[in-house]
Amino acid sequence: MTSGSDNNGNSNGGSKKRPLVAILSGAGISTDSGIPDYRGPNGVWRRDPEAEKLVTYAYYMSDPEIRRRSWLMRRDGPALRARPNAAHEAVVRLERAGVPVRVITQNVDGLHQLAGMPERKVLELHGTARAVQCTRCKERSSMEAALERVAAGDPDPACESCGGILKSATVMFGEGLDPAVLGEAVAVTKACDVFIAVGTSLQVHPAASLAGLAADHGARLVIVNAEPTPYDDRADELVREPIGTALPALLERIAAG
Repeated sequence: MTSGSDNNGNSNGGSKKRPLVAILSGAGISTDSGIPDYRGPNGVWRRDPEAEKLVTYAYYMSDPEIRRRSWLMRRDGPALRARPNAAHEAVVRLERAGVPVRVITQNVDGLHQLAGMPERKVLELHGTARAVQCTRCKERSSMEAALERVAAGDPDPACESCGGILKSATVMFGEGLDPAVLGEAVAVTKACDVFIAVGTSLQVHPAASLAGLAADHGARLVIVNAEPTPYDDRADELVREPIGTALPALLERIAAG
């Protein structure tokens, strides 16, 4: 890939292009923001296997009690109150330094965008918890408005347009990823020069397979994660230090060239 412009489309006078950096982020990047991970040693699914039913499409659609519990989980959970941490902010600094950056995230918390990453540079593989979607007519609305209805006494709010079942605009277990978003993520992965997998167990597919795809296409693969992953043997660099300090240091090195 060659380019005569920088990350913002400005002419760079023919200088050497900066590497395209793809960052695959998982739950571990948001734990410093108070959002627990799911598959780590103290992850949500390990502590409460029943909680997985609350985000499983078949259970959600067939059981009103599961839906009521799901709405309470959304209301009481930390995701909507969380703020970006040092790792999210480091990604934004890299992008603002003129390095071409694309974030591919498994997270639904929206913290990359809250930190300042442009929406168009963040691919949310698993959707967003900040919106709700009707399972029948597909209309979207804000999570905030839906939770206001829950607070007003509606434990399982229905779509106001068609009466269909509402769910968070996330990809639940049993649902497929948006093919357009996944396709763009694959294209970015194949084109990047550096692929950083941070805070992800690399066990959930198809997102996990992006790490191997990047290596197959010649990218430098860096894995930043406290626990071993299935792709460690493919990595050019493994980082086990805490993400809040390790990722900023890594991205500063990349920004410095």
